[in-house]
Amino acid sequence: MSSSRLLDEFNAGKPAALARVVSIVENHRDGFEEILGSLHPRTGRARRVGLTGPPGAGKSTITSLLVKRLRDAGLKVGVIAVDPTSPFTGGALLGDRVRMESVALDPGVFIRSMATRGSLGGLAAATREVADVLDAFGFDVLLIETVGVGQSELDVARTADSTLLVLVPESGDSIQTLKAGVMEVADIFVVNKADRPGADRLRNDVELMLGLRKGVSFGSVPAHHGVDFKRMNPARVARDAAAKPNPVVWTPPVLSAVATQEKGITEIVDALDRHFAYLEQSGKLRARRRERMRERVMDVVEQKVRGRLWKDTATMSWLELQLPSVEDGRATPFAIADQLLRQSAELVRGEEAK
Repeated sequence: MSSSRLLDEFNAGKPAALARVVSIVENHRDGFEEILGSLHPRTGRARRVGLTGPPGAGKSTITSLLVKRLRDAGLKVGVIAVDPTSPFTGGALLGDRVRMESVALDPGVFIRSMATRGSLGGLAAATREVADVLDAFGFDVLLIETVGVGQSELDVARTADSTLLVLVPESGDSIQTLKAGVMEVADIFVVNKADRPGADRLRNDVELMLGLRKGVSFGSVPAHHGVDFKRMNPARVARDAAAKPNPVVWTPPVLSAVATQEKGITEIVDALDRHFAYLEQSGKLRARRRERMRERVMDVVEQKVRGRLWKDTATMSWLELQLPSVEDGRATPFAIADQLLRQSAELVRGEEAK
């Protein structure tokens, strides 16, 4: 099928065309850049929600319940579920479609499972491009579920408007689990399986860290006389601040849920709505999306330069010849890199520059 006919069927809203375009874009097949270019003017309309958390936290269960609530509200929902790639076989389980069986057959829902393919940021390299495809197709909300919690799992925040971090009491030492990077990118925290021992302590620990990080505990304490020591509790202040809408400052709420019993889902949906309203009112939504575009351009440049350099046989042969001088100390990696860039200027610019 020609690209023009495929796009015609895509624009007509045919699910088969959507699936085919997603495959072309995900695998960077011939013509994917032209397809993305034609779809770009129609992007930027969908709300993008990222969900991350440790394995077994119940992210897929929460995702499927969010899909149901959003569908009840009449919204079309796209789901991108990213699973880790095996370092041995290169494959991935991609079991999210199985876990979301209750919503997978809904015609207003599209679920795409993707493998990270070695990406260290928790997302497949093409995740943002697939999100653009779903956005252009007309989905109202995109749920992007990724893997793991740690300082390398931050790409989801670069892709989403709102980031939801799902934790469970079994996550281990909460202070170790909540590294600084994740604490800063999560807009909403959910302690799932809240009916298990340790859930209240985990929630209090998260609120305590939020209070200490934001410095909210002493921001409004009067000097000397009349100090209210209850208000000096960072966890209490963070909890109170999250409960009061503020058009200027967003304090992440820490919610409790038991997803298997569908408890706490209404509160999660409400928190997502409040956060999106805050982003719109404060102007941060436009700022986040502009930053996302800037990073997209930078990522594309890096991909193109890397591909043109390291796939060029002459360049790799020249590099091999320079390695002995680096090994015996006559040259440094930095000097070789500078020389490589100087002599590869036309190659970096692309074939059209020759």
